[in-house]
Amino acid sequence: MSVETYTPEQALTVTEAAQEHFRKQLADKAGAIRLSVKESGCTGYKYVIDIVEQKEADDVALTLDNGITLFVATDAMGMMRGTQIDYTREGLNRTLKFINPNVSDECGCGESFNVN
Repeated sequence: MSVETYTPEQALTVTEAAQEHFRKQLADKAGAIRLSVKESGCTGYKYVIDIVEQKEADDVALTLDNGITLFVATDAMGMMRGTQIDYTREGLNRTLKFINPNVSDECGCGESFNVN
């Protein structure tokens, strides 16, 4: 058996577009962005994004290039290892997109996912 280690900074990357989106979301609020996952949907989990005033006890804190603080729930770190978070525009729609190499299955509507 081998143990793989990684730093929080290796766990995920946030594109400039997503960083700007987070900055705009926090423009008139004090706080940070918190990422977590919860059991949901037909395939297992969904991403949860909250604006919070402080981190929870076990959260990992990351500072983005634009100075925004991103808290990531410890139990989500393994599922999100290698994930890129992007903010995309498709026609009139804009959305945060999680490009997660650990995802093994997604529901048809994209609401939930499962990992290897």
